Amino acid sequence: METYIQEDIIRTKEDLVAYCTSFLFHNLVRGDAILIQEAYTAAQEQDTERLLYLEQLCGAMKLAKESRDASVKLGRQFIKTASPLVEDEFFAGWKARIESQEIKGHYAILYGIYSATTGISAHHAVMTYLFASLNGLVQNAVRAVPFGQTTGVQAMYELIGPVTEAAELVATLTENDISNNALGIELASMKHEYLFSRLFIS
Repeated sequence: METYIQEDIIRTKEDLVAYCTSFLFHNLVRGDAILIQEAYTAAQEQDTERLLYLEQLCGAMKLAKESRDASVKLGRQFIKTASPLVEDEFFAGWKARIESQEIKGHYAILYGIYSATTGISAHHAVMTYLFASLNGLVQNAVRAVPFGQTTGVQAMYELIGPVTEAAELVATLTENDISNNALGIELASMKHEYLFSRLFIS
């Protein structure tokens, strides 16, 4: 998104909402959201082999290096924060796998495992992930464009409907529906690493 901002593509609230909607349906829905749902089911069944496969798939589908790195950084920070709050041996095992460098620790997979082991429904896990992801983008745009906080709140309000629709769509999808067709966003992610100045890592 920061690449788009510097290229003067995102200038208005309408531009921001359009970008977030595209990112939602063409990136998150067909990628991380499905992986959360799949990881949730695998965690319920304590299917370690399946989760290790999903972990690899999550990294493989992120074409831009920054996207892969961000997924791991967010995942490791998440499990570090969440571990003291969760008394579950299966969840604790994934923290140990990260510490032993058996896995990288992608955020979507860990979020699915966390949700399954703490009793959050799969639907709410997906919906909160989607909402939080877009909220992060909007808050970054508030600082980078810059927009005022009022514009940010208005943008998030307009995105509630699409997030609800997206979460319902994810419930109908499976691993076979995973794809990465947000080519413009992927290219912008690859270019972001080489911007003259950056406010955000990813």
